[in-house]
Amino acid sequence: MKESEEITKPESQHFIEQFIEKDLSEGKNDGRVHTRFPPEPNGYLHIGHAKAICLDFGMAEKYGGKCNLRFDDTNPTKEEVEYVDSIKEDIKWLGFTWEDREYYASDYFGKLWNFAVLLINRGLAYVDDQSAETIAEQKGTPTQPGTESPYRNRSIEENLDLFYRMNEGEFEEGSCVLRARIDMASPNLHMRDPIIYRILKTPHHRTGTTWKVYPMYDFAHGQSDYFEGITHSLCTLEFEVHRPLYDWFIDQLQTDDYRPRQIEFNRLNLTYTVMSKRKLLELVKEGVVSGWDDPRMPTLCGLRRRGYTPESVRRFVDLIGYTKVEAINDVSLLEYAVREDLNKRAPRVFGVLRPLKVIITNYPEGKVEQMEIENNPEDVTQGKRLVPFSREIFIERDDFMENPPNKFFRLAPGREVRLKGAYIIKYTGLLKDNKGEVSEVHCTYEPETRSGGPQSDRKVKGTLHWVSAEHALDAEVRLYDRLFNTEDPAGQKDEDYRSFLNPDSLEVLRGCKVEPSLATARPPDKFQFQRLGYFCVDNDSTTGNLVFNRTVGLKDTWAKLNK
Repeated sequence: MKESEEITKPESQHFIEQFIEKDLSEGKNDGRVHTRFPPEPNGYLHIGHAKAICLDFGMAEKYGGKCNLRFDDTNPTKEEVEYVDSIKEDIKWLGFTWEDREYYASDYFGKLWNFAVLLINRGLAYVDDQSAETIAEQKGTPTQPGTESPYRNRSIEENLDLFYRMNEGEFEEGSCVLRARIDMASPNLHMRDPIIYRILKTPHHRTGTTWKVYPMYDFAHGQSDYFEGITHSLCTLEFEVHRPLYDWFIDQLQTDDYRPRQIEFNRLNLTYTVMSKRKLLELVKEGVVSGWDDPRMPTLCGLRRRGYTPESVRRFVDLIGYTKVEAINDVSLLEYAVREDLNKRAPRVFGVLRPLKVIITNYPEGKVEQMEIENNPEDVTQGKRLVPFSREIFIERDDFMENPPNKFFRLAPGREVRLKGAYIIKYTGLLKDNKGEVSEVHCTYEPETRSGGPQSDRKVKGTLHWVSAEHALDAEVRLYDRLFNTEDPAGQKDEDYRSFLNPDSLEVLRGCKVEPSLATARPPDKFQFQRLGYFCVDNDSTTGNLVFNRTVGLKDTWAKLNK
């Protein structure tokens, strides 16, 4: 993809919009659209969840409906309030609100228990004393029917007695479960008497020690949708095979014409990263990254810390769309969306990452001029700023070469360049340190070439950014890159995904120099360091100790390097 190409979203509706509009045209569920976003509070959200958030809340917005936030808190062994808080923060950051509709699966533990008792009374559920391993073995294969449990035909009275005793803590974890009694010969393995309750004696973060048994996801999810009046239950493709079970439970619970409808879409996979919560947790626990909000992580808090904007994430989700086909999306498209957004909103500033001192020998000592420079050519309303200029400045070390190749258009012996917003300077000499490295470059300037001066339009081939040495602020800059050096690190056969970690995913530069206007910059302020890329102020930054993260480069240099 060329940087100059403009990407636009197709105008055609995606298939979920078509489903919803068909339901509305047929008057289903009284013409309501009511969705939900049901995260598990067992980790931080990543960009894959952003796709689901944009769909769930977006469909409700488009069709004048509502979207609930419902935490699937059915496993107290893995859940923490920290995750609940982070999920709410991420959704708000993306620009969505659930108003007063914040729910938890635990809100319905009583109703779910009563429904389980109803199934037992109807002969549609039974307590199984076998181990999880034995139950799994008895499931059979897609081409062979399963084996019925020896406990499948227990009496209703015995099942009720055992189920109540399970919740009273009489039995140990793993000693027995409650299963739905459906069809052990079904071609869909999820219909072969699935487990719907298991014993967990861990206190719950909301219900304490009230419950010793907890519902499984397949049992809690659809019923919670039903209790809340959800009309469209949107989920990723791996739940497509679960849909018959979802519908079976609704059939047993339904009392009128209303019923939620499950619709599946493709999940978001991204190149050069992993999206598994388990793998992301491993990276955090093993110290590969600094935490869930490490800017190399695909977590929303990581993207936020890196300087990504909610508008750019939503734009990316629009670009990739929703289909029934699994695919892996190129991270370059995400970076394009970020670059496109920041180009419009980020003020331009001068920052020098690897400074080389330049002395302008014919510029008066002690003199300081204020150069008026445009903040953002894409948005004139951002106005202009004054940048101090003096006899000694810093330029990028890479912008000078003592013995340059033919097409090097920056500063070199016999060459002249323009300092952006200031003067044209010409090389006159240099000094080297005891290691033979250039430590100082000497130049002269031409006073009439200042911006607005009589020769301000004189053309030279190179234009450099700079910072006045006298006024420069010290800064630390963290250059983040792809976390992995292969497109699909989790999909390599017989290889641990960790073996594909990019050893150059983080480079920390200290002693960088930035213009003095950045003295008041605070997290999460974003800027374009001219000629270098987009950067944001990191959370570690303090007054007198500026820290910047590189968000994204001005161009997709990674794609060029890997062709």
